[in-house]
Amino acid sequence: MSVEKKILIIDDETDLCLLLKDYFIRKHYNVFLSHTLSEGKKILNEVRPDILFLDNNLPDGIGWSNAASFATSYPSTYIVLISAFHPEIPVMPEHTRYKVLEKPISLNDLDMQLALV
Repeated sequence: MSVEKKILIIDDETDLCLLLKDYFIRKHYNVFLSHTLSEGKKILNEVRPDILFLDNNLPDGIGWSNAASFATSYPSTYIVLISAFHPEIPVMPEHTRYKVLEKPISLNDLDMQLALV
């Protein structure tokens, strides 16, 4: 029996989170949601997901400003930076596995990211 891979989505757009969760569950992923950066950090530490979807503009902070420290603390986590805007891409540690996706996100984009993990 294989272990389901874990995905954490940190995004304040509730509808997007629910759509992504439903999509990933159908693909046999274990999905965790957070709508704030502070809650997301706690879940990230507890769950240690295989994939992290991290929005930039969150109610309690700038998600992308934490991306490099997340990459350092959780080097096996593949990080997908998502945003509806065109923010400056953070400098990431060498050998970090990450991708930037602009909203709206297509199912094809999601499938391509899943294939990389």
